Amino acid sequence: MPFFLSEEIITMATGLKVYFCGSIRAGRGDVEIYGRIVEMLGKYGTVLTPFVADPNLTVHSAEEGKAKTDKEIYDRDMSLLEECHAIVAEVTQPSLGVGFELGRGVAMNKKILCLYRPQPEKRLSAMVRGAEKDGFFTTKDYKEEDLPAIFDDFFQNFLRRDRKDSLDWKSYEPM
Repeated sequence: MPFFLSEEIITMATGLKVYFCGSIRAGRGDVEIYGRIVEMLGKYGTVLTPFVADPNLTVHSAEEGKAKTDKEIYDRDMSLLEECHAIVAEVTQPSLGVGFELGRGVAMNKKILCLYRPQPEKRLSAMVRGAEKDGFFTTKDYKEEDLPAIFDDFFQNFLRRDRKDSLDWKSYEPM
């Protein structure tokens, strides 16, 4: 059973805020891996959207997290996207909502990591794979055992180098 904190925000000392995206209304077949991803992401900062990994949330649920209407869901998610430092999206299950969130994240200049598990009968959308932009948007094909290394690379080498509150070791001069 995956680790899941219903409605709680997973917080670590880094101060980073991570928006996790995964399919909800387009299908919940990957919810267990979402739970494991959310647990791993908690190592790096605050996961603003742990409810995406809630196994009780189904495609027919009337509520998503505490939001009860489509408008409340949209408003909450747009606010959380504005607040986050990085977006991590599991994109194996095609989802209009996840695609919309990624597009908004690009427009907001957020750091984005998309995760895709290659499957013989499916290809990742060219609109996701083709959006690759060094320093802002990256897509990784993965197996679950690869995730710790992928996250370490993204958060240590890709994201932190651009944070204003992170020490720049290249220009650091001791006193």
